Amino acid sequence: MNNRGQHTILLTGVNGQVGFELERSLQGLGRVVAFDRGSLDLADLDQVRQVVRDVRPALIVNPAAHTAVDRAESEPDAAMQLNAYAPEVLANEAKRLGALLVHYSTDYVFDGTKDGAYVEDDPVNPQNAYGRSKLAGEQAIVASGCAHLIFRTSWVYGARGKNFLQTMLRLGAERDELSIVSDQIGAPTWSNTISALTSNVLSEVLAGDMDWWGQDSGIYHLTASGSTSWYGFAEAIFERSTLRRKPKLKPTTTESYPTPAARPANSRLSNQKLFKTFGVRAPNWDEALDLCMESRIYRREVHPVT
Repeated sequence: MNNRGQHTILLTGVNGQVGFELERSLQGLGRVVAFDRGSLDLADLDQVRQVVRDVRPALIVNPAAHTAVDRAESEPDAAMQLNAYAPEVLANEAKRLGALLVHYSTDYVFDGTKDGAYVEDDPVNPQNAYGRSKLAGEQAIVASGCAHLIFRTSWVYGARGKNFLQTMLRLGAERDELSIVSDQIGAPTWSNTISALTSNVLSEVLAGDMDWWGQDSGIYHLTASGSTSWYGFAEAIFERSTLRRKPKLKPTTTESYPTPAARPANSRLSNQKLFKTFGVRAPNWDEALDLCMESRIYRREVHPVT
């Protein structure tokens, strides 16, 4: 990493659920120059390239993505543009500047057939267009040769954006009964957990020896600890909800609830590499959910009034 722009962090997707949290957690690590979709259109690769050259950051943090998994099946080119081609430009510009690129990927790069938790070196085999686009982004970043941290996460939820937590609370206020898939397993991961662990890792990186890159630049799994099903996640949400009238939950199968995009049955990711390298450990998914449901942000922005 060069010293020019050493304290400048370029952050994309600042209005998204992870980007919103990152803008706050990255404070203190440097001067954060944040962009939303209106000020940086990742589909415009020339603009992406020019913005990086204008800002000249030491760190590029890229949580922005095409995250509409089912819609990606009908618009795979748009998913590739945001999830693969834009990260490739960011990676090439990071390489040119000597900057570090932090990028976020997904459990959907795997096919979900493994019995245990996936590790970073397990064979990838995405089963939907979204997963293929995210894998292409990973591969482009690695191929660029830039210093990089690619964090694969899963089942992201929070107080902003479209996610399972908000959907459950909205539907729970409208319906008496909800059918929830019970045969897909993963780790619901709060967007605040992702941003906090990212900041912890970057604090260590910035304080350390810059020779670090030759050894530890790479892909890391970053999810909440533990696992549950979507049904179990829904149960936990409503147990903590203050809805006056809570819906009856009915478990169902993936086969009985078809979606345009195939989902892996097993989305569990092992965080051991992250812990061994940086010494950071994610909270259990239900403990993080407790904090999310108790937070002021949650009560102001997520919880419906009934």
